[in-house]
Amino acid sequence: MTDPAPPAGANLEAPDWRGADLADHVFDACTITEGAFSDASLTGARFTRCRLTRCVFTHADAREVVFEDCVFTDRSIQYGATFAYARLDEARFRRCDLMHARFEGADLYAAAFEDCNLLGAQFPRARFDRAFGRKIVRASVAFIACNLDLADLSDANLGECDFSRSRLREADLSGSNLEEATLRETDLFQATIDNARMSGADLRGAEVSGFDLRRLASYHDLKITVDQQYLLLDALGIDVHETKA
Repeated sequence: MTDPAPPAGANLEAPDWRGADLADHVFDACTITEGAFSDASLTGARFTRCRLTRCVFTHADAREVVFEDCVFTDRSIQYGATFAYARLDEARFRRCDLMHARFEGADLYAAAFEDCNLLGAQFPRARFDRAFGRKIVRASVAFIACNLDLADLSDANLGECDFSRSRLREADLSGSNLEEATLRETDLFQATIDNARMSGADLRGAEVSGFDLRRLASYHDLKITVDQQYLLLDALGIDVHETKA
């Protein structure tokens, strides 16, 4: 197994940390290619200014891990990191390149992504919620000022979650629960919203041109501005005139 404590600036090719105890470790300005973090304990670990290309975090326990200014994407082959079935409760991603990352089946309750590139990221069966009783289930995740263009968030429970100032162009939100979600100043141009639930969601300041409310499963108590109403009515095929003919 690879030494679990690489020095700052280390350049590592295919390190094997499968099942390793890396809790609270600090990785500073490291370049890690094809790193194997599967089943590793990364609780409380901190990665700063690292390049983590073609790395696999499958089933890793990464609760409260912090990634700052990290690059996970191998742009030469458009390959992102794999976080399948990882525990990422309360994880923090700040200013990270997570293009094409896969979060299949990952636990992301109370995770936060700030100013991250998540272009084309995939979240099939990812869990953003937690049960606090037989009938109480709460979702919590924040995507603040992130690029989620072409991301797959279909069928996700994202009620009351925060997407403020994020781009969701052509993102797949079909079947998702976005009730009471904060979508202020988001860009939803050509997002797929079929059967999504948006009751009580806050869309003030969002880009909603072409946003057809008929495709939603629910939208009562949706919060919009006066200017947005004309765009939404236009998408419904209603011709709005400011004055009488």
